[in-house]
Amino acid sequence: MASDSSFDLVSDFDQQELVNALDQARREIGTRYDFKGSKTGFELGKDSITLTADGEYHAGAAKDLLETKAIRRGLSLKIFEWGRVEPAAGGTVRQTIQLKRGLTSEQAKELSKRIRERFPKVKPVIQGDAVRVSAKSRDELQAVIADLRELDYPVALQFTNYR
Repeated sequence: MASDSSFDLVSDFDQQELVNALDQARREIGTRYDFKGSKTGFELGKDSITLTADGEYHAGAAKDLLETKAIRRGLSLKIFEWGRVEPAAGGTVRQTIQLKRGLTSEQAKELSKRIRERFPKVKPVIQGDAVRVSAKSRDELQAVIADLRELDYPVALQFTNYR
């Protein structure tokens, strides 16, 4: 078993890169002419971001701005689950953005089933919110990674602990 190679298939994001993207978006909101005098801002919570804006136009522009900054920081847009724009106090609007982290058990089962069907020599094992994929050959693991990268999955997939 010591000669087996493996990697972990996870769905996660770099929290610090998200904080940096939010800071950059806040800075640009403060300097852009179309946001002049508006009360548009982001507040980062434990597992969500709250966007407050003067109206739907500012909320949409702030959403585009955050997505642009996130892409530049190397974050996938699949980590954001945008809620509805709702009216808030003082004539403003609020939008909650849930942050998706970790694979659900259904997603882990679906991915491991796909790996088993396409690569019979590879052994996927579900470990909590990750899938450990092991094989004798590193070439097999590279083929699995290439196959999963081509897959347009609803959550962002990362490959960690490659050994």
